[in-house]
Amino acid sequence: MGRLVALDIGRKRTGIAATDIMKIVPGGLGYLPTHQIPEWLVKYCSEEEVEKVIIGEPKQANYQDSESVKYINPVINRIKKLLPDLEIVRYDERYTSVMAQRAMIDAGLKQHKRREKGLVDEISAVIILRDYMEYIDNMSFRL
Repeated sequence: MGRLVALDIGRKRTGIAATDIMKIVPGGLGYLPTHQIPEWLVKYCSEEEVEKVIIGEPKQANYQDSESVKYINPVINRIKKLLPDLEIVRYDERYTSVMAQRAMIDAGLKQHKRREKGLVDEISAVIILRDYMEYIDNMSFRL
């Protein structure tokens, strides 16, 4: 049993979020240039017990893969090569950037802070993780 880690992979930056060890609360861990994510994840997994990684899967409104998938797949393939035993789950991330912007406005962040794209990516990763956790909780109630 370990943490859940979520990644909002973008062309340039990737937002990172993780749960506490009990998998109760998701929180942001920041963001990194996307090309650094596989090696960062190897280091993180050596320091923390990680159960699985949830990767935001960008879809269009019609459920087709978005253009961004071509940037995400190479990162996933690299992670799989470096950490072959790590479970990777792809999870629909539609509208997370919009929700992240809304959360920043609701939190009262000033406009210059809301323009920080890395912060939007980090909050998006938290939203992906939170939504995934809610989905899993709802599925367990149905069983």
